[in-house]
Amino acid sequence: MHAFIEPPARIPWYLRLGIWFSERLTGKVLLPARLLAWYPRAALGSGVLESLIAHREGRVDERMLKLVRLGSSLAISCPFCLDMNSVGFQKDGVSPEELAALQGQVELDAVDSFSPAERLALRYATAISQSPIAVPPELVRELRNHFSERELVVLASTVAQVNYWGRLIQALGIPPAGFSESCAVPPRAA
Repeated sequence: MHAFIEPPARIPWYLRLGIWFSERLTGKVLLPARLLAWYPRAALGSGVLESLIAHREGRVDERMLKLVRLGSSLAISCPFCLDMNSVGFQKDGVSPEELAALQGQVELDAVDSFSPAERLALRYATAISQSPIAVPPELVRELRNHFSERELVVLASTVAQVNYWGRLIQALGIPPAGFSESCAVPPRAA
């Protein structure tokens, strides 16, 4: 499987520097970054977005962010995103039963290891990863009762970031990069 286009033969020096650093950090050839070199403004904007990735904030911990990224990747059926976001799922304490729930094979509420906050965040991630976006009023009430405004923005922006990359990557036909030896979960059938 190959991308729809090839990277440009000449990449501006300032993008080459960022690509070199990112590839050194990940140990992978990052085809999305290389293809974005065709449009340096988009490459710079994407680089800023990626460099400001969400981190732990209040009740939104690393495990919840991992679950939300995986849930969003599945909701948009992005193989590259699943490959990248499933790295270290075991280290973050995501169990096989939880992965089955993320895939829709088991109800979220049937998995005791999910906290109420994680279930809520996952329902939100799925709702805002679909087109058209539909967030039921009862979900909004639950979210506002459980999370602060800042935590809601962290969750929404994390999901939006996965959606941005997923749509861009799929629009350019970019295959998985091999971040995960075996991707934790296959994408949902469209």
